[in-house]
Amino acid sequence: MSTAATTASDRLLGVYRRPEMTFNRGAGAWLYDTAGNAYLDFISGVGVNALGHAHPRVAAAIAEQAAVVSHTSNLFHHPFQAPLAERLAQLSGLSRVFLCNSGAEAVETCLKFARRYWYSQGASRNTFVALEHSFHGRTMGALSVTWDAHYRDPFAPLVGAVRFVSPLDPDALLAAADETTAAVILEPIQGEGGVRPLTKQFGAAVSEACARTGALLIADEVQCGLGRTGVPFVSPTLGISPDLMAIGKALGAGFPVAAALFSDRVADAAQPGDHGSTYGGNALACRAALAFLEELIDRGLLDRVKAMGAVLERELHALAARVPRVVEVRGAGLMWGLEIEGDAAAVVDAARSRGLLINRTSGTVLRLLPPFVITEAEISRAVELLEASLRESES
Repeated sequence: MSTAATTASDRLLGVYRRPEMTFNRGAGAWLYDTAGNAYLDFISGVGVNALGHAHPRVAAAIAEQAAVVSHTSNLFHHPFQAPLAERLAQLSGLSRVFLCNSGAEAVETCLKFARRYWYSQGASRNTFVALEHSFHGRTMGALSVTWDAHYRDPFAPLVGAVRFVSPLDPDALLAAADETTAAVILEPIQGEGGVRPLTKQFGAAVSEACARTGALLIADEVQCGLGRTGVPFVSPTLGISPDLMAIGKALGAGFPVAAALFSDRVADAAQPGDHGSTYGGNALACRAALAFLEELIDRGLLDRVKAMGAVLERELHALAARVPRVVEVRGAGLMWGLEIEGDAAAVVDAARSRGLLINRTSGTVLRLLPPFVITEAEISRAVELLEASLRESES
């Protein structure tokens, strides 16, 4: 990469490959570029824009709060942290909440306090069990429990001992967890790893391993949680009860906010000064998160996700029946992956040229994360464009 910048965008660190377009506005499930082209957004900011773009009630809440006070620091209380923590505790069944800024930060918090718990018990338990195909973030701790070597190798050595096991092998999980294990960490539906839902059988093995060894369980629901699949969180559907949970993405409906959720026994090990986050839980973020949760829980959005998720599932399976190149359809609610023959990058490009935004993950998987406000007509249009893109890139 040249050190000489020729345009304003060249000043940005080159860690993203971006197509030559600039988006300057959005509405609902649609994004519009500076040339006036419209795109049906089935990426949703990688699962962030759960209420679509420019949602009026979220925009109003943010604008109202910005005109009063946006940030006070965690040296003081403001009126919105406690109500947000209460809503998240009721929704998750985990009684304590640490507010932060991103999913990776939430994962780091969970890893850190898993070790803090065992330190408070006077036990030397500092290893983690994680899963093949996992992705937990790009900061050093989160990267340490991320499986794919291409993320990890350039930044080695990473943090501590991690044992990776196949999510298709419950016996391997049972063998990997022992009395040195601080925690097992998992995504109930693996997102970046190819949209791979864990099975109830694997969930039962996780519960057994944690009960037998005393290891804590960390659920990373950053991508799959907060209504993405039509339920508040996916963990209970697998029969597992996390001690810690990382959430983010959808929580601010586009505004950066995340949280680590704690059971009482883990929270009781925390002491003032153990952790912090300068921006975490600021008034502006909390107002955005409360507005999102009001839409999700109080205004019936979960039921809409269930209904539209069923439509999308039906249409994707019908698409797979028509297009032999689609090997498998995986997911739940409004989180789907299509495993295809060959590299998925060409399909992503073809779809974008037609006005549909999707992305590739795990090389051969097309990932679809439409906003929760998606309509049936928009789903049908997206699948139509996706089918045309699959057939074009095949030829």
